[in-house]
Amino acid sequence: MMKMTKKRPDFQNDFSGTLHQNLEFTAREQYKLLRTNLNFTLPHDEKCPVIGVTSSMRGEGKSTTAVNLSYVLAENGAKVLLIDGDLRIPSIAKKMGIEKSTGLTDLLVGRGAQLGEYRSSILDNWYILPAGDIPPNPSELLGSRRMAEVIAELRNVFDYIVVDLPPVNIVTDAVAISPIISGMIVVIREGYAQKKELERCFRQLELSNVKILGCVLNESTNGKGSYSKYKYKKYGTYKYYRYYEKHGYYETPKKEAEQK
Repeated sequence: MMKMTKKRPDFQNDFSGTLHQNLEFTAREQYKLLRTNLNFTLPHDEKCPVIGVTSSMRGEGKSTTAVNLSYVLAENGAKVLLIDGDLRIPSIAKKMGIEKSTGLTDLLVGRGAQLGEYRSSILDNWYILPAGDIPPNPSELLGSRRMAEVIAELRNVFDYIVVDLPPVNIVTDAVAISPIISGMIVVIREGYAQKKELERCFRQLELSNVKILGCVLNESTNGKGSYSKYKYKKYGTYKYYRYYEKHGYYETPKKEAEQK
């Protein structure tokens, strides 16, 4: 497996105020409302729904949303697995203070792992699977038959699986995994996401036959408050593309490649 040795950019410095029980009352209630709304959009006869969480661009709060959604599902009594499916710039382990350990990529390449290793110290029924070593072929791994087999096995153990995925507009990973998920939640950060980027995101998901379970409006200023008090650092779209491209992560759309 190829490991990234270069320092990753520090997109967020402090996550403690935006996660699970540390959230203010309004934010906690919003995540509980999201949990309730999922009951109306997920198939009722599905044994273990697999919920993807993505966004149009990086920095919209998708990973924080994935953590908090999985937490409130577990808080309600369900046995929940949170998977860091961003195999390019993973952040779940850092958010949760998890030391270097095995993760999703280890399971995909057949390395043994005990389920108990991923049980959180916060709730006994909440499990967190980090990304593991960063591979050279994330899209291929997420869309592989092995990934489908791993998810099928995990579905026999859990009530819900929540997968944090890379932004749709930068790489094709979220689309690659679409055949094995129940649906996708799209996180939109108010005042940050551009209309054309959102349109492109939903068009990509629609063309891939992805069921959109709903949208989460993050940092909303319309109403009594935002989802959290934490203000995310703002990076321009171009800067993100340049970062992914520099590390070999940006995937040029087919039409653009043909024009070149």
